Amino acid sequence: MAEFRELLLPLGIDARSLADLGVAEAVDESGATFAENAALKARAAMLATGLPALADDSGLEVDALDGQPGVRSARWAGAVGAPERNALLLQRLASVPDAQRGARFVCVIAVCQPAGASAAARGEVAGRIAWQPLGEGGFGYDPLFLLPDLGLTYAQLAPEEKNRRSHRARAFAAIRPLLPLLVR
Repeated sequence: MAEFRELLLPLGIDARSLADLGVAEAVDESGATFAENAALKARAAMLATGLPALADDSGLEVDALDGQPGVRSARWAGAVGAPERNALLLQRLASVPDAQRGARFVCVIAVCQPAGASAAARGEVAGRIAWQPLGEGGFGYDPLFLLPDLGLTYAQLAPEEKNRRSHRARAFAAIRPLLPLLVR
């Protein structure tokens, strides 16, 4: 939410979370794609509040695992935390050489307004999976997601640098021109 507030502030959009609005409704992320889940969440938020809503769905796709963990990134290893998910990912890639450890972070941002208009945009960042967790920042798979051009993981980047390069920032840049039309 903090990242969205920062991105929306220059547009004069007062971003508030569902919690800020007293809505505790959880959305079943039953979509088969990032786009479907983002749209489900944006629509549910719009219906719960009567306000234009923006939502995202994001995750990690690993080439050697046929795109897994993918749209189920947070639930891929079951009801465990990030360290356990990261350990499972490293275990599954233990015999995979560097050249085949390609991966991408994907984010789809969806916007839905009460009048019925909606839009979505996708952002991706390509990288590869490191051999061990590196860095203290970020969350989730960030300590494993290596940016080859920098030789650093997302978790090793300063938050401002990560936010400039991230899949979420790229999706936001793609949807940004439409926001004044959708969020009033």
